[in-house]
Amino acid sequence: MCRLLAYLGSPISLEKLLYKPEHSLIVQSYQPREMTSGVVNADGFGMGWYHNQKDTEPFIYKNTLPIWNDINLPSLSRYVESKCVLAYVRSATPGQAIDFANCQPFNDQQLLFIHNGRIENFRQTLHRKIRSTLTQNLYEKINGSTDSEHIFALLLSQIKINKHRPPQYALRTTLLTLLEMAKRYQVEVSANVVFSDGHRLIASRFTTTSPAPSLYWIRDDLIFPKSVIIASEPLFIGNWTACPENSIISVREDCDIQFEQI
Repeated sequence: MCRLLAYLGSPISLEKLLYKPEHSLIVQSYQPREMTSGVVNADGFGMGWYHNQKDTEPFIYKNTLPIWNDINLPSLSRYVESKCVLAYVRSATPGQAIDFANCQPFNDQQLLFIHNGRIENFRQTLHRKIRSTLTQNLYEKINGSTDSEHIFALLLSQIKINKHRPPQYALRTTLLTLLEMAKRYQVEVSANVVFSDGHRLIASRFTTTSPAPSLYWIRDDLIFPKSVIIASEPLFIGNWTACPENSIISVREDCDIQFEQI
């Protein structure tokens, strides 16, 4: 299981978010505490962030190296500052290629997307089924082979279908579609997802078979005031709260948080 984090709030350097906490994402890459499968997250990493003033498409930095081996990231992290960041470290599912096409975050125009979880026996079960539901345009956008990217494509499809509804509705319908498929093919699906347009975070903690992968949130911590952080594991000692299982978490630009059961 990968480890992920998302930040929304006052502008912050990537260094403060990625490196400074005692149980940072860097530490979680080699010493995670709550992974349900795998031991380390050494199969690549990625992060995306948005410009503080300009409403442009997000910037993305990825590598197939373990995050602790990237010699450019420390310097980059000191330079980059953003009010909205999504990042993750990867523990690849056995049989999945370790290449850039399979590195998250995935993006489409303004949207960034990260996923922690799995579709059981993906290639033998839901791979073809998910693809059969997509328009030709979305089908052609899939570059890699992961279940994560296919879930993102399914989400993009639902966003397009429900373009006059709030984005959390599209995530809800995506997860319910996965639930229906999982029941039909008798497989387990877990989908801790976060996506953003740079102004809000929409996340889920979801599984078809409890317990769901871990996911926590914290708001307005003294170290990170005027912000919300969502993460697979707490980054530091603080008032972290576990996200409810099978729920959607919506964070507005003013850091107001709302929860909705699926």
